[in-house]
Amino acid sequence: MIKGKKLIVILPAYNAAKTLQKTYDEIPFDIVDDVVLVDDKSSDNTAELGREIGIKHIIVHEENKGYGGNQKSCYNKALELGADIVVMLHPDYQYTPKLIESMAHLIANDVYPVVIGSRILGKGALKGGMPIYKYIANRFLTLSQNILMSQKLSEYHTGYRMFSKEVLEGINYNINSDDFIFDNQMLAQIFYADYEIAEITCPTKYFDDASSINIARSTTYGLGVLKVSWMYFFNKIGIAKSKIFHTKASK
Repeated sequence: MIKGKKLIVILPAYNAAKTLQKTYDEIPFDIVDDVVLVDDKSSDNTAELGREIGIKHIIVHEENKGYGGNQKSCYNKALELGADIVVMLHPDYQYTPKLIESMAHLIANDVYPVVIGSRILGKGALKGGMPIYKYIANRFLTLSQNILMSQKLSEYHTGYRMFSKEVLEGINYNINSDDFIFDNQMLAQIFYADYEIAEITCPTKYFDDASSINIARSTTYGLGVLKVSWMYFFNKIGIAKSKIFHTKASK
């Protein structure tokens, strides 16, 4: 625990067998109470390896539910286990688990209810090998989102995120998409509910075994991001009422 609060790491996994061990070994178990691994019908032995290295809570989807669907299972299980703080860590080792402690203290000490690891603060993105087209798209989308949502995040597209129990129970993430746009919908919901988000500089790594999406999927994602941002804007000024912002989370 940290400051008397139960901290659970969730690992949304898809074909992560090559990097799972390395990711797991760097988790700071002096403060982390539990790990939840959700295998989204991998074609490798991700779930089997998870059992071998000692992960107690493993969910295997019988059908592939997508990146967003995987996260829903992760968060629901973490809350079921009594988590006070939940950190989403990609098991492909693109983000270092060594930042968990720094991020957790901000939530455990009631400074912020949400903390994300930003690849854009500092020089983490390009230094870590982010393709230049993704970097440019990231900067364009983030600028557009900040304008439409009246915020000042350095990026909205990192997969390294930590949440308080209050936030997860205060937004209806289960109504969101099962695809990659889930991440953006969740941040929009958080801002719409007037929670604040802290950012911490995060190095990142792009390599063959790290998960990524192709240009076609990236384009679909980018268009979805703009749609979510405009939805947020129209809901804030009162000319729309979208379900993701106005449907209460089920307890």
